[in-house]
Amino acid sequence: MILNLDSKFNPTTNQQTIDFESFVFAGGEPHIKIKSDLTDLKSVIISTRIRSFNDIGMLLVAVDALRRAKVNNLELILPYFPGARQDRVASSGEALTAKVYADLINAQNFDTVTIFDAHSDVSPALINNCVNLDNSDFIRTVIEDIDEELTLIAPDSGASKKIHHLAEKLAITDVIECSKSRNPDTRELSEFKVYADDLAGKPCLVVDDICDGGRTFIGIAKALKKKNAGKIYLAVSHGIFSWGFDELNKYFEKIFCTDSFQTLEETNCLKQIPLTF
Repeated sequence: MILNLDSKFNPTTNQQTIDFESFVFAGGEPHIKIKSDLTDLKSVIISTRIRSFNDIGMLLVAVDALRRAKVNNLELILPYFPGARQDRVASSGEALTAKVYADLINAQNFDTVTIFDAHSDVSPALINNCVNLDNSDFIRTVIEDIDEELTLIAPDSGASKKIHHLAEKLAITDVIECSKSRNPDTRELSEFKVYADDLAGKPCLVVDDICDGGRTFIGIAKALKKKNAGKIYLAVSHGIFSWGFDELNKYFEKIFCTDSFQTLEETNCLKQIPLTF
């Protein structure tokens, strides 16, 4: 059976769902009550999407409720791992946020923790019994939807580490790396570079794991156009889109994401591809 803590996210099709009710007390404390009969049930999958620290709290109380119901084996599906971008201490006084979340997850003693397209190798290394699924099936679906011969674009050094492995799995030979500079104090981005001389009107697919505000992708799209790129598409595994889509839509023919972080309404410019595990 599966306990889907986010009612809009159901990543399995072959599991009976566990009925429950949950709420947050006036003091801010999350609470849950399992309503399904779990008698003699030994194994449960929990799925959730974490967008706030309260979502972590709900996960923790859910684990406690299941343990008290004598469920021995728990698996977690957590496609977007929170804090993954803060996977190193860049300057004095910062927290190692990825480890904070990993420690909370590890304390629950899950048999497996399945995440999707980890930001770097750090999070999977910090999480006990971690299964990190890559983005190849997602990108394959994106390419089929676009139905053009595409050049894959890695927008920065982090994406470059993964894109050649992706291209090999998808039998794509046309891959271009890009780079940017970031001021560690102000977080401002600059010096976007595309390591190609002339793209000759080729359609390009920019691939990365996370889109938050989108500044990296806007900067790279401008740089690609200076190198004579054709249509530019964007595919991100985890769509946060904290600045919305108005600016992104000026530069990208279409944006693709999964439902790992949130459920979005599709438009002519946005397609969301649901994850299944």
